[in-house]
Amino acid sequence: MAAWQLPDDFRCPISLEIMTDPVILSSGHTFDRASIQRWLDSGHRTCPITKLPLPKHPSLIPNHALRSLISNFALSSLPPAKPHPPSFQQDPHALVSTLTSRSSDIASKLDCLSRLVKLAKRDPASRRRLSESGTVSVVLRCIDSDDPVMQEKALSLVLNLSLDDDNKVGLVAEGAIGKIVAALRGNFASCRALAATIITSLAVVEVNKALIGEYPFAIESLIALLTDGNGREKKEAATALFAICSFSDNRKRAVASGAVPILLSIADSGLERAVEVLGLLAKCKEGREVMARFNGTVRILVRVLRTGGSKGVQYALLTLYSLCCYSGRMGVAVRKEGVLEDCWRLVEDENEKIRRNASNLVQVLGGDCSMR
Repeated sequence: MAAWQLPDDFRCPISLEIMTDPVILSSGHTFDRASIQRWLDSGHRTCPITKLPLPKHPSLIPNHALRSLISNFALSSLPPAKPHPPSFQQDPHALVSTLTSRSSDIASKLDCLSRLVKLAKRDPASRRRLSESGTVSVVLRCIDSDDPVMQEKALSLVLNLSLDDDNKVGLVAEGAIGKIVAALRGNFASCRALAATIITSLAVVEVNKALIGEYPFAIESLIALLTDGNGREKKEAATALFAICSFSDNRKRAVASGAVPILLSIADSGLERAVEVLGLLAKCKEGREVMARFNGTVRILVRVLRTGGSKGVQYALLTLYSLCCYSGRMGVAVRKEGVLEDCWRLVEDENEKIRRNASNLVQVLGGDCSMR
C-alpha cells in the first residue's frame, strides 16, 4: 500500500511523513524520533501540538505499539480475495453481537475479532465507533479465553483501541488492567508480550501509571517476564517498566519487587533497554542502595558505556552519575574503571543528552570540563 493510503495517525505531526521510529513525548503525543529530536535540539521546550511546557530534559518513550501497528498495517493492507458485504464489514454492532451470541462457534468469533482488529487500525473515528458499540467490555471478556488465538486477537484489539488517549482512560475504567495482568501471568508467550505492550501504551496517560503500579501483581508480573520470558517478552516487559517507572512511586515498588538484580543481569547479557529502566530506578534512594550492594553493578554499566548503543550509553552515564552522587565508595570504583577518560571522549559526542550526562559525571568524579 502506498504511504498516502495509510491512516493519518501513522504520520508524524511535524514532518507529515509516515513514522518509522515513533516515540511518545511527555505531553502524550507521538512523533517520529528524528523530527521531535530536531525540534528539541533547536531549543524548543514546548510540545509542538499543545504548546504546553515540557520538562527540562524531555523523555522520548518508544511507541512500540504504534510501530507494530504501522508495520502490520502495511503487511495486511491488501484487500481480501472474497470481501464480505459492506454492511457486515462496517457495522461493529453486528460483530459484537456475533461475539456475544451463545450460538456462535469459535471460528465465527475468531473471524469477528479479526475484523474488529482491522477496523480498529483504521483511524480514531473507527475506534470511537467501536468504543461506542460496547466493544470494550466484550473484548475484555474474550481475554479470559483458554484459546490462545482468541486471547491473542482480543489483546491485539485492545492494543489498537489504546492508541487514543480517551480510550486509554476508558479501557482502564472498564477493568482492562486486571485482564492485562492476568494475560501477563498466563501460559501463552505471544499473549504475555502483547499484554506488556498494552501496558506501555496505557501508561502514556499519567494517571494510568499510578493505577497500573498499584494493581496487585502488575509490576511483579513484568519482572517475572524479565526473568523467565523469551527475548521479545523481556524487551516488552522492560519497555513497560520504563513507561510506568517514570511515576516515582512505581520506582520504589519495582525495587521492592526485586527488579534491580534482574535488570542488571539482563543488561549484562545485552538488553540495553534494561539500562534505561535502571536509569529511572537509580533516581530513588532504594534503587541506589540495591545497586550499590549488587556485585558487578559498576562493571556492567561501564561495559554498556563502552560498547552499547546511543540509548545504552546515555542511561549508563545517568545511572553511574546517580550512584556516584549517592556513594563515595561507588565514585572510587567508577574512577578505578577509568570512566573519567571515557567521559572526556563523550563530552564531545554529537548526542546532546550523552554530552550532558558525561559532563555531569566528569564533575562528580572530580574532573573539570572547563579545563579540557
